[in-house]
Amino acid sequence: MKEYFAHVLKSDIDGRLYKGHTEDLKKRLIEHNRGKTKSTKGYIPWELVYFETFKTREESILREKYFKTGSGREFLKDKL
Repeated sequence: MKEYFAHVLKSDIDGRLYKGHTEDLKKRLIEHNRGKTKSTKGYIPWELVYFETFKTREESILREKYFKTGSGREFLKDKL
């Protein structure tokens, strides 16, 4: 069964957080650290600091969107 992830990366440069979703956490982190994503390229290196697993892509996208809200940022602040 396929798994989907909502994840949070943290930049070692300035501590900023990047929220996203993916099917392959390891591959996605490598892509970010190789500069393949325009929005994260200037803040390499990134580390995976939090993720949640879901059964559908839609659920992972909804959770990513939540992470980007005020209450989602508060949730992450408590977790991290």
